[in-house]
Amino acid sequence: MSGTVSTAKATGTATGSRGPTALQRLTALARAELALLGRNRGVVLTALLVPLTVPFSLQGAVDKMNLKEAGLTVGAVMLTAALGFTFLFAVYASLVNAYVARREELVLKRLRTGELSDAEILTGTALPAMGLGLAQALLLWAGCAVLLHTGPPKAPYLTVLGIVAGLVLSAALAALTASFTRSVESSQVTALPLVFVSMLGSGIMFPADLMPDGLARICQFLPLSPAIRLVSGGLTGGMSAYETLGAVAGALAWVVVAVFAVRRWFRWESRR
Repeated sequence: MSGTVSTAKATGTATGSRGPTALQRLTALARAELALLGRNRGVVLTALLVPLTVPFSLQGAVDKMNLKEAGLTVGAVMLTAALGFTFLFAVYASLVNAYVARREELVLKRLRTGELSDAEILTGTALPAMGLGLAQALLLWAGCAVLLHTGPPKAPYLTVLGIVAGLVLSAALAALTASFTRSVESSQVTALPLVFVSMLGSGIMFPADLMPDGLARICQFLPLSPAIRLVSGGLTGGMSAYETLGAVAGALAWVVVAVFAVRRWFRWESRR
């Protein structure tokens, strides 16, 4: 009898106990990833300093652009550039490094043996970098408002949409790039093509409104172009409903493509 009671109690305890929720699992993984991110000083310095310093070094070139005809201001152009650099360096480049490092250290493989799903593992790993990018975007927003007198965005909801789209897409593209990256050292090379193409063609270093029409039409299909257009349109208020829908649709399309590609090709095993 006592054995039966003990068995019943054990069964009831096992049945009544519940494991951690998805939110709790994501939070725990994000905390661990944040601690690991803080130890990589090179990545942290690059993520923090590049978006804060590089755009302001371009102020001389921006001052020489014919911005008035395009309805742009120096402050709006520089803030758009700063947010673009945040997407590329604080989120994309740092996450490519993180995904590859965790894969080669077999961290991702061990996590898959637990309760975490594949989506939770990738999302939890990305959350600290995305949080850093969001905090940096808010800091840049406030800094440009004070130093460059940009004032509040004309259509803040567009800028918020652009920031969210840029952060999510940068994380998804980082996971995709990591799929084809063999080592932590080579991650600095495999991330460069998207970084350079986005800087030159997505409206980060050179506003899309000042590009020749043919080139602008081609560049609008680059991955980060829709997010940058939303950010810029929100700052200047110069986007029509049609342009807004096109930018939102383009951002969503790229997110879907990136997520599908990650599910298809992401590698969980070490490539050594």
